Amino acid sequence: MSRFTHETLEKNSLLLLAFVIIVVSIGGIVEILPLFRKETVIEPVEGVRPYTPLELAGYNIYLREGCYNCHSQQIRPLRDEVVRYGHYSLAAESMYDHPFQWGSKRTGPDLARVGGKYSDAWHVAHMIEPRDLVPESIMPSYGFLMKNGAKLHDLPKHLKALSVVGVPYSDEMIEWAEKDAKAQATGEARTDTEGLIARYGDKVIARDFDGQPHMISEMDALIAYLQVLGTMVDFDAAKNVEGGAQ
Repeated sequence: MSRFTHETLEKNSLLLLAFVIIVVSIGGIVEILPLFRKETVIEPVEGVRPYTPLELAGYNIYLREGCYNCHSQQIRPLRDEVVRYGHYSLAAESMYDHPFQWGSKRTGPDLARVGGKYSDAWHVAHMIEPRDLVPESIMPSYGFLMKNGAKLHDLPKHLKALSVVGVPYSDEMIEWAEKDAKAQATGEARTDTEGLIARYGDKVIARDFDGQPHMISEMDALIAYLQVLGTMVDFDAAKNVEGGAQ
């Protein structure tokens, strides 16, 4: 019977194709469906939070300008990578990225741990003329970001859309999105940012990022995003999680 079935399939191409599709579909469903349940593939790590509205605006600019084409955000668990860039990347660090920014090549350095590595002024100068700071750089100038006002009015829609796919933005976060972005980009005073801090945590960086107090530019948003990369995770807690999983 087994031989007959095998011969029948080999001699009937349409029947063979149908069986191949069925088998591949079953295998694909078994492998793919569990990945839609984030809690089954990503262990929670203390400190990871959704981006603030201003950071999200910067993330959108990062995508728009194609920064991922030259900069990865994925440090592999290899000695040379860890020595150069810092602790290897954890899955939880990308759990709120839609899409994630792991990247596929490095024309420039990995940016997974760039937050806090350089000052805001360094980032501004580097964006305006990369070769002033890194002579061998082939990165184009992004000085125009200083002149473009950041789009903040539609941030509530961005947060609402992300909440649909699982990012834990509350109704309050969505309602205050535009005001929170303005507060983060313009005020270091506790009274100006206490609502922002209450919603996103006391590690939120709030200041004039681009040195232009008269406007909130796209440079403000992009630097706010860059300065948070790699700073959320409590690596001591992460090590405890990894140790418990072994």
